[in-house]
Amino acid sequence: MSTRAERAPARRGLLAELTAGALEDAAHREQVRSLTDVEAAAVARPPARDALAALAPSGHVKIIAEVKRASPSRGDLAAIPDPALQARRYQDGGASVVSVLTEGRRFKGSLADLESVRAAVDIPVLRKDFIATEYQVLEARAAGADLVLLIVAALDQATLERLHALTLDLGMTPLVEAHSADEVDRASEIGARLVGVNARDLSTFELDSDLFGRLVGRVPDGVVKVAESAVLAPADVAHYRRAGADAVLIGEALVTGDPVATLGTFLEAGAFDPRDGRRHP
Repeated sequence: MSTRAERAPARRGLLAELTAGALEDAAHREQVRSLTDVEAAAVARPPARDALAALAPSGHVKIIAEVKRASPSRGDLAAIPDPALQARRYQDGGASVVSVLTEGRRFKGSLADLESVRAAVDIPVLRKDFIATEYQVLEARAAGADLVLLIVAALDQATLERLHALTLDLGMTPLVEAHSADEVDRASEIGARLVGVNARDLSTFELDSDLFGRLVGRVPDGVVKVAESAVLAPADVAHYRRAGADAVLIGEALVTGDPVATLGTFLEAGAFDPRDGRRHP
């Protein structure tokens, strides 16, 4: 019988397609810019910003605001001709972290988007992509990322542990994303301190907004808990906050309307302590 460390992930459907495409694109980039060159650029970067401090539990929910042009489930969302301007609006609106989708095939993002956002804001920046190699982690730091998304379902346990360690070695924070009890346990086994539960199944892209509430109890004490996806209205933020979310990752709702005004309503909806329901200013 295989151990969890030996098991390969069940990468099916869209997740498998997206990961394979991201790896192919990274391989093309590596032909132009070698691993050695990217590593040198990553090491030369100023120290990464402290994302754990930015997202630490407090009397109100924290928001990770996403620069997102499109998705496989929703198609085109917004043109976002100036990602830096979008990110500055997020910062002005009270976001704690900016997430930048850098996958180009289905999400229409790029590392250039990440670089422009990094130059425009003072808060931490997350590279959100389908990352499965050391090269992708290094190019994230070289582009200025402070956090890197690691999707448990896309990685076997040995690779997950290796990429998690490399991310930490580079001074960044890994956001380890789970979608099942087993995946939350796998994140805990590698000592993840920032764990996201994605309401969207990346194999089928179906949504389950109650998944976070069912899984959050498996996340160890002291770990920052992030609820991802299925956030379109203030009530959705409040729903996740009541379930125990320290932070909520929001994309579509912020790119299809006024980001500053929308962030204000979302922050207000999550301005209470989930332990006792008391509101905070």
